Amino acid sequence: MTRFASDLYQGTADYYDRYRLPYPAAMLSDLVARTRLSGHGRLLDLACGTGQLAFPLSGHFDEVWAVDREPDMIEAVRAKVETEAEAGGAGGAAVIPVVSDAENLDAAPDSFELAVIGNAFHRLERAEVARRLLDWLAPGGHLALCWSTSPWVGEAAWQRSLADTLHRWQQRLGAESRNPASAAQDRQNLPDAEMLSASGFEVLGRHTFAVEHTWSLEDLLGHVRSTSFLPPLVLGDQAAAFDADLAASLRPHADGGGSTAAADAPAFTEAVSCAYDLARKPA
Repeated sequence: MTRFASDLYQGTADYYDRYRLPYPAAMLSDLVARTRLSGHGRLLDLACGTGQLAFPLSGHFDEVWAVDREPDMIEAVRAKVETEAEAGGAGGAAVIPVVSDAENLDAAPDSFELAVIGNAFHRLERAEVARRLLDWLAPGGHLALCWSTSPWVGEAAWQRSLADTLHRWQQRLGAESRNPASAAQDRQNLPDAEMLSASGFEVLGRHTFAVEHTWSLEDLLGHVRSTSFLPPLVLGDQAAAFDADLAASLRPHADGGGSTAAADAPAFTEAVSCAYDLARKPA
């Protein structure tokens, strides 16, 4: 079983909240429609980050559990809850921040109408978490594994240059082993859908959505700092050198090519692919 370190995202919460792209509204609306939410249930957002799913979906529930093992992430969630309360929020769901591993969360059986996991199921002990989710969900409740592509995955020249630069800096800073190489092989050997089916879920299929997004250089530098492989703690005193190197690598590939505007304010456009894999606990 592949195990990830528990502090991979330490110190990234501010960057994660600011520079991670939100899930498309059309995707979340589709998820709500397909799961036929009652409007009065409880949502579980596992490995919630800073609440990229918990907050947009909260209007469809009476209560939301936002759960993450990283205290910094949960502190960001708590700060959002307090800000909304001080601003006299619209009185939606009660968002409850919880610091916990998914594998050790204490929740009662049949507690949740919907559980979501955003870009994180591969980092969890999948079999154990699937087994526990089946117990936590109410009969007929749903699980959605939500995904989005990363800017360094793609065939555009700037994306290839970004991927090459990130890999070179991982090697330079000795960060190649932060994410276990066996994780991808584990999922190839036993894909998520097969894992869920073997755990007792009814697998209902994948639903995919595409959105175009244009990144600024600042956005990309911030996004990199939100990752587990080149966070601020890894970049350390080499952060400025990394920024300069990445900027030099990307600028020739900016939208507009060699124009003066592209050089002054480089922008990089991609088609972001987002999806959710839906499964259901038998009624």
